[in-house]
Amino acid sequence: MYIFSPYSGDVERNACQARAYSRFAVAKHSIPIAPHLLYPQFMDEDTERELALFMGIVLLGKCDEMWVFGGTISEGMTAEIARTKKQRKRIRYFTEELEEVTK
Repeated sequence: MYIFSPYSGDVERNACQARAYSRFAVAKHSIPIAPHLLYPQFMDEDTERELALFMGIVLLGKCDEMWVFGGTISEGMTAEIARTKKQRKRIRYFTEELEEVTK
């Protein structure tokens, strides 16, 4: 499943949170895909952002579900959630405390 959570802003905290969300998915017997943790390791945000977004879209197409974590939904996240809805994939929402909420 595709892990979706904020990354920009407080990058250190947000990356730590994304790792915790990915671990949560493993505990739930799922395979987490978290491109926002992977791509910053070897891609430049300023010059390769569009390519990274495209690659994330490709990965999203391979996932059955999107899990959205946290209460902050950025503009970029809003676009990805809309794309996921167009693909008719299941979207689940969780708080930062890993509690599922309905939207």
